[in-house]
Amino acid sequence: MSSRGEVLAEPYPIVEVKPEWTIEDEAMGGREKFWYEIPDDQQRWLFKYPRAGTGEHWAEKIAAEVADGLGILHAAVDLAVFRGERGSVTRSFARRRRELSHGNELLAWHRPYDAHKRFGQSDHTAGNILEALEAVFTTRHGARTAKRQFAGYLVLDALIGNTDRHHENWGLLLRWIQSRLHGFLAPTFDHASSLGRELSDQKRRARLANENVGDYSERGRGGVFWTNSGRYGPSPLELVRRSAAEYPDLFGVPLVRVRERRSRFEEIVRAVPGDWMSPTAKDFTVALLDYNARELKRCLM
Repeated sequence: MSSRGEVLAEPYPIVEVKPEWTIEDEAMGGREKFWYEIPDDQQRWLFKYPRAGTGEHWAEKIAAEVADGLGILHAAVDLAVFRGERGSVTRSFARRRRELSHGNELLAWHRPYDAHKRFGQSDHTAGNILEALEAVFTTRHGARTAKRQFAGYLVLDALIGNTDRHHENWGLLLRWIQSRLHGFLAPTFDHASSLGRELSDQKRRARLANENVGDYSERGRGGVFWTNSGRYGPSPLELVRRSAAEYPDLFGVPLVRVRERRSRFEEIVRAVPGDWMSPTAKDFTVALLDYNARELKRCLM
């Protein structure tokens, strides 16, 4: 890993969202946000404000770029400004009359499941999710594709430390065609709860100085459980350790991609404009990605 300042990357562009583009507020989730549409573009975008004192906006952008580098289908994200306030924008992927059906709906259809229990929902396990994906697709190829795609999402979560993969943060895109329902797994989205975005620079510096960035990663509590008897989900990293051992055929490809593309992660982080993300936050994020990538490499041994 190179030291700070050695990686020169073209800064990400900043989108300026105009007030006249706004359409409606978005009620789902815990952050203030609204939809807008650029005239003649015919695509909807969601502007999200970061919570005060957090880097949720740059976490979303870095996560999307990391996913892109790994070949993982993801929602497009840009850094953006609206009326002088910073945030991120995500392009809607529910196009061509497709509707997003969230994971809680899929699981409730497949098995007895409390779709309204978002926090502490211990039935939201990796095994139950994969079983539901196996059941909902009518062809073996479709089911296998969806399961491998979801495995990639879990590897991404482990790499960026995303602790918010709850049952409304993934889903299927569905559309009726000639009285039949067709669908596929939606791109991965909503990665604001990752990359240590909530830490102060003081805490980041302390962890970097004491070389315990890995401890931060290992102590994370994920939104996907391993068993339904647990009070908390394991860290995203630990979830992939267990899942890769249980389902090696699903996790092998994304894990190999992490190993092959590890050298690019620092460039992705350094491309965030300097006045949007402090040098300390960048150093910590690079160290976190490096630790998680090294641990994920061990899953291939």
